[in-house]
Amino acid sequence: MAGKLRFGAFCGPHHPMNENPTLCLQRDLELAEHLDNLGYDEIWYGEHHSAGWELIGSPEIMIAAAAQRTKRIRLGSAVTSVPYHHPLMIAERYSQLDHMTRGRVMLGMGPGSLASDAKMMGIEVARQRDMMDEAIDVLVPLLRGETVSAKTDWFTLDNARIHMTPYTRPSIEMICASTVSPTGSRASGRNGIGMLSFGATSGGAFDALSANWNIAEQVAAANGKTIDRKNWRLVAPMHIAPTREQAREEVKFGIDGWADYLLNVAALPIVPGGGDVVDAILSNNMAVIGTPDDAVAQIERLTKQSGGFGTLVLFAHNWAEWEATKRSYEMIARYVMPKVDAMIDNRMVSEAECRAARPELAGQIGAAIQARIQRHIDEQGTKDIAPEILAALPSAG
Repeated sequence: MAGKLRFGAFCGPHHPMNENPTLCLQRDLELAEHLDNLGYDEIWYGEHHSAGWELIGSPEIMIAAAAQRTKRIRLGSAVTSVPYHHPLMIAERYSQLDHMTRGRVMLGMGPGSLASDAKMMGIEVARQRDMMDEAIDVLVPLLRGETVSAKTDWFTLDNARIHMTPYTRPSIEMICASTVSPTGSRASGRNGIGMLSFGATSGGAFDALSANWNIAEQVAAANGKTIDRKNWRLVAPMHIAPTREQAREEVKFGIDGWADYLLNVAALPIVPGGGDVVDAILSNNMAVIGTPDDAVAQIERLTKQSGGFGTLVLFAHNWAEWEATKRSYEMIARYVMPKVDAMIDNRMVSEAECRAARPELAGQIGAAIQARIQRHIDEQGTKDIAPEILAALPSAG
């Protein structure tokens, strides 16, 4: 890895239909607290309005609530479905959150992943990506505090500006969602913003990682912008346990329902269909269900395929019971994060040096102790010295 890899989580969220939605939302906020305590860098909340499983209709509300419970973790939307909102209203809400969080908020933008959401609002699915492009092109200058005028067939901006000057200068961090097509990478490059690659470990999205980043760089250059790999995030599902066998046993709690939702309700081509779900996703490296070493191997695979990225965003899938899920995040923090840090671990260097020098140093310590014992004998005699110590002195022989 080039530089320090950051870690985060994407919380769509994904909760099965047999659970209490009130408690599920509470747990999504507890996840932010848990990750904050473990030293994760960021958490992203989604926006969905149908299909039952993905409960959050307003990532802004979740961000505001999570900000009150946390101290340092950054909080973002992944994503705000920009075709569903007037761009000035999005900019206003995130400008306010920028102040309320003291600069911890991030805006992720996308077209909206569920066609059923768009249908309820009378938005043509075929138009969503064009609408996303139009919105992003004005959101970026708006959130820099600039005045913008624009007119499309679905919004108008007339000498528009956000009400408060940005807390974060020159702007909050913004990213665009990307999967297989170059839509997200082109928007990222055109506006000089970051990119978040959903499904980065699966099928065509994995194959397209390097190509999409290259497109983003080319479009950025053509528009006089620059982009940085440190602002590129890859989303990857993982569940970690002490052994592979334990990890497989723990995900039996919820992985089948999760896969069924993505395949047959949301209709998102992330999970391979047919046969045992765990076997299917492990066979093509779509997910890690195993040990910290397996997680490290997956990160190395993603690094090689992509050419380098800035943040690994863990898919908050809720495959396992809550306690096992929390332990998985903890094991990643304890055992995976240090292994993929490019900086030399000074503890390792120190231990190796001390191990190599141990015979010499031990001899010096022993000699120093013996010298002090001998000095005491020379001054006070042997009456207070234990026989075992006397027997160990060189002069005893």
